[in-house]
Amino acid sequence: METMQENALPEAVVVDTSRSPHARLRPVPLTAVSLTDAFWEPRRRTNREVTIPSQYRHCEDTGRLDNFRRAAGTKDIAAFQGIFFNDSDIYKWLEAASWTLAEGGDPALAAMVETAVEAIESAQQSDGYLDTYFMFEKEKDRFTNLKDMHELYCAGHFLQAAVAHYRATGSDRMLDVARRLADHIGNVFGPKEDSKQEQTDGHEEIEMALVELSRATGDEKYRKLAQFFLDVRGKGTIGGSPYHQDHRPFRELHEVIGHAVRMMYLSTGAADLHLETGETALRDALDRQWDNMTTRRMHVSGGLGARYEGEAFGKDFELPNERAYTETCAAIGSVMWNWRMLQTGGDARYADLMEWTLYNAVLPGLSLDGQAYFYQNPLADDGAHWRQAWFGCACCPPNVARLLASLPGYFYSTSDEGVWAHLYAQGTAALTLPDGRVVTVRQETRYPWDGDVALHVAGEGEFGLFVRIPAWCEEGATLEVDGEPYAATLAPGSYTEVRREWRPGSVVRLHLPMPVRRIECHPYVAENRGRVALARGPILFCLEGIDHPEIDLRDLVLPAGPELSAAFRPDLLNGVVTLGGNAQVAAPADPWSGRLYRAARGQAATQAARPVPLTAVPYYAWANREPGRLQVWLRAT
Repeated sequence: METMQENALPEAVVVDTSRSPHARLRPVPLTAVSLTDAFWEPRRRTNREVTIPSQYRHCEDTGRLDNFRRAAGTKDIAAFQGIFFNDSDIYKWLEAASWTLAEGGDPALAAMVETAVEAIESAQQSDGYLDTYFMFEKEKDRFTNLKDMHELYCAGHFLQAAVAHYRATGSDRMLDVARRLADHIGNVFGPKEDSKQEQTDGHEEIEMALVELSRATGDEKYRKLAQFFLDVRGKGTIGGSPYHQDHRPFRELHEVIGHAVRMMYLSTGAADLHLETGETALRDALDRQWDNMTTRRMHVSGGLGARYEGEAFGKDFELPNERAYTETCAAIGSVMWNWRMLQTGGDARYADLMEWTLYNAVLPGLSLDGQAYFYQNPLADDGAHWRQAWFGCACCPPNVARLLASLPGYFYSTSDEGVWAHLYAQGTAALTLPDGRVVTVRQETRYPWDGDVALHVAGEGEFGLFVRIPAWCEEGATLEVDGEPYAATLAPGSYTEVRREWRPGSVVRLHLPMPVRRIECHPYVAENRGRVALARGPILFCLEGIDHPEIDLRDLVLPAGPELSAAFRPDLLNGVVTLGGNAQVAAPADPWSGRLYRAARGQAATQAARPVPLTAVPYYAWANREPGRLQVWLRAT
């Protein structure tokens, strides 16, 4: 059995594919990337200084940490507090805090982490079991209702937190707890012929967590246990419902279905297993699911989950706007899945969707001040939907925090061919190639507001620099190397390799034009017929009522005339580009006041359309001023 090397120092890599036999790309420690931009780094600073500490206080105030103290017998509390899966919020918070500690000293945060670590460690039972809900009078119910009670889901989030803590701090304290818990799970679950429970959890998460634990420890048994949990799903052992993705085996799934977050976590775990095993049937299923999601079941924001009922995917082309559920956690699951898919072969379509989802489906889930959250992210609203400081079911807040804390680890990869630049933001990266050479890449850019990216490359010898030409840049991209045009086809949605003998002072300049784009929807999405959405670069835009007083945005019509203009507003919403131009308000000449239906009169008469100024702001920044109507899809002439 392969195990961890003695005295080996872990690296703060988020997903460690460095030894995955079927991964083309290798990870970069998040500590190797320093962001100095005006977009992501201020948000990450807010995450460090405001969001993560405030979440810790919420966890204390709502009894989440006290549940661990109760389980350990260090605090006399009569009953478990909150929802039965509240442990998972502590684990996601611990992961966020650990990745944050990896980047530098923070004594106050370190003290919070130590408090959480001590509580978790003390709550673990002598046989390795760890779930504070199933204590005392509920001990007899352990692993008796996997479909509903989330025990393995909670365990999976702890395994991920423990791996993050180990890689970020070098301490194996939580990793030891994780191994004891995983060993206990392995003693309980497995084939019936081994006298074990042949079941899985109603909420996926354990699969990807066990693979990452295997990568961190070098112990193959954890990867095999993850394989078991994937293989047993779809055999009806937890009821056979599509809601739980239990209605058919994973390799036969041709669509994304059921609870959207669970589906994303399941596909992420399957992608992890594919990276380790190379199984063709897994990859084929993943490809089918990804194609179904992106061509039939994904909102224009990248958000996932059409239905409030079951927080679930709908049918093909069922993509409502005001009733879009599009849970923040589902968007984060999409980022995780696309990252794993990207590692397999360096296919830019996964990086494209990851970037689009980060800007337009994840970021809306967090207020600009870092202290309020969206659970659902609709694409139209009457002003009633507003971010909350916390939730009883608080899965989304720490999920956003851990993604922001680990974000630098998603910017670059390396491979035998060279260095890959996936995301663009000003900053510096020190990247180690597989042969040990160190390459420094320094980005100068105002991305995502500007499409000019200068990459200053310093390294020895020959290697390739792979730069991504985003799919949204449909034409006009140019590439220069040391002032000379680079002879290569710059296809949207692909990587272009710049291969050469590098010399000190080399600069690769990428120009990505950012015109305002009008996006239309597949005609089968009935709600969006005759409508367009606005985008520029990687940013989706929207209209808010505060910018259009005394206008019902549902009456606003965007003419087909001149292009909209873009202008940077440093004074607005922490600094954003807004889109401006002229629209029209065309109300019926014979108003419908007091009527819902009437006899058809042919072509409806309208009043002379009156022009009005239009101001569109980034969708991620909506609902940060005052309540009012939201509209993403606009009527078009």
